[in-house]
Order: sequence, then C-alpha cells, then structure tokens
Amino acid sequence: MPSLVSRRRFVALAAAVIATRHGFAADKISNVPTDLDHVLLGVNNLDHGIAWVEERSGVRAVFGGVHPGRGTRNALLALGPRRYLEIIAPDPQQAGSAASRGLWAARLNALKEPRIINWATHTNDLASVAQKATAAGIAIENPREGSRTRPDGKILRWKSFALKEDFNGVLPFFIEWSADSIHPSQDAPAGCTLEHFSIESPNAKDVREVASKLGLDVEVKSGKKPLLNARITGKKGAFDLI
Repeated sequence: MPSLVSRRRFVALAAAVIATRHGFAADKISNVPTDLDHVLLGVNNLDHGIAWVEERSGVRAVFGGVHPGRGTRNALLALGPRRYLEIIAPDPQQAGSAASRGLWAARLNALKEPRIINWATHTNDLASVAQKATAAGIAIENPREGSRTRPDGKILRWKSFALKEDFNGVLPFFIEWSADSIHPSQDAPAGCTLEHFSIESPNAKDVREVASKLGLDVEVKSGKKPLLNARITGKKGAFDLI
C-alpha cells in the first residue's frame, strides 16, 4: 500500500500536469486572482441584497452611492486588502430615465436571486494594459472615465475598460483608481475574506487562452454555462456566491 507521502506527491504531480495543460504553471494559479479588485453581486433590490449578504456573512454592507446615468446604486463590504464586494442594484431615483432602461439596469431588474454578474481587476497603468491587450489581438472597449459621489460627499474617480468579448461576463473589466481616491476596501465594513474565486465556461479553452494573454492568474473550469464562483469567509463561517 502506498504511503501517505507518496499519495500526496501523486496528487501534487497530477495538479501540476493539469495546470500545465491549461496553459499555466502550477505556481501561477492562485485561489484568488492577484489583482482582483472587486466582485459585483447583482440584485433587483438593494435593501434585499444587503440583507441577503448580511444573513450569510454576519456583516452588513454600507451604502456606497449612485451611478448617475447608469441607473444603478450600490452597497459595499471589504473582502480583504484592496478587495471588496459591490452589491449593485437599480436606483429607484433614476426610474423612468434612459439610464433605468439601459442594459445594466434591465439586467439587474430581471434577477430573481442575487448572483455574481461581473468582476474587476485593478492596475496602476490602464493604458499599458490596454496596449498589451490590443497587441495580443484582444479587442477592447474604449477606456472611459467614471466617478461616484460617496455619502460623505467625497468623489471617487477611476478609469476602466472592458473586453469586447468577455465570454458572457466571465472575464473581468480593468480599472485604475485615481490617486486621490480612497479605494472602497479601505473603509467598507470589514469581517469578510475572499478565499477562492474561479470561472466556469462552456468555452473554457478559449477563456484560458485570453486570460493567459492578459496575465490573469484565475482558475478556469469547464461548465455547462458561464458562471463566476466566489467563496467568502465571514463572521458566520464560509459561504458561496455564484
């Protein structure tokens, strides 16, 4: 009968082989992508989303502000250093506007239960990332500036761009926070940690290829439909978001 050490070595070797076949070295895939900035949990009602997360985590997210012209508002909680969860929902104050009929608000209104709808990865040089993507043959949306006024009156500013092909939302958008803005994780309610984050897709091979070109150390698994998976440890223990 093989020893416990032998079995452990076999498991480690098998994991290395699988990782290599997927285009990453075993030490390049982390439980959480190194530059993951935030995870967006979509809900059709912000108060419901806050209560839903609090019931599972024991941490109550704080209101973050509204996105004028996008028809949405959010609430935030920290997931560790420079990482946070954004609970995003339609903004009733923008109801009836063109923004409230836009793609984002319509998508959120259609949700029956909270679910992860997107994620972001941060950079200190968005222009270089955009150039790298373009050089690799990856089409991107034009980078744009964004801002949001916090409840305390301070304005958060950022620049971001998304991929034109994100495989139904499983690949992230890229964000560079303004140097004079407080990163949301710094003063959002603490008590939760993002332990694991991964992608599932019917197009796993293509997703891995694009992720590798962009330098994203994210786990990509084959699945019947596009999914984002996050495991979070809060004050009530571990729970999963999809």
